[in-house]
Amino acid sequence: MSDFHVRIAGDDLTFDAAHFITFEDGSCERLHGHTFHVAAEVAGPLNASQYVADFVALRAVLKGIVEELDHRVLLPTRHPAIRVEAQSDEVEATLDGRRWVFPEGDCLRLPVANTTTEALAAYVADRMAAALAAPVRLRVEISEGSGSTAICECC
Repeated sequence: MSDFHVRIAGDDLTFDAAHFITFEDGSCERLHGHTFHVAAEVAGPLNASQYVADFVALRAVLKGIVEELDHRVLLPTRHPAIRVEAQSDEVEATLDGRRWVFPEGDCLRLPVANTTTEALAAYVADRMAAALAAPVRLRVEISEGSGSTAICECC
């Protein structure tokens, strides 16, 4: 039995976003940004039409997720110490005496514990898996810079 994979990548699958992460010792990075590059691979059996997944549909799903992340401040809503609250048309994030306030339209509150590249890859993989009709194996890669790539693999 053969194993088949399709991969979606390209210059149109990038997003620019700001974030900060916390570390095990409780320290927190400064707010900073990256141009994130995203790729996805789907593996599974061939369907009746002899393909694993429709390239066009797969790219459309991934592109839609990438566009939601683009030009946003990414904030974790499941971090044990960071509080993220919407107030009027602003979003306030606080952590140990630090406070950030952003226009709500510039933020994306994500259901993650930390906005690490690994957590972003898992978020994108979860969103893609929910959008795909057939059960497949999925691999999402997000690079935040040359040589720095996080990979999430799931079923």
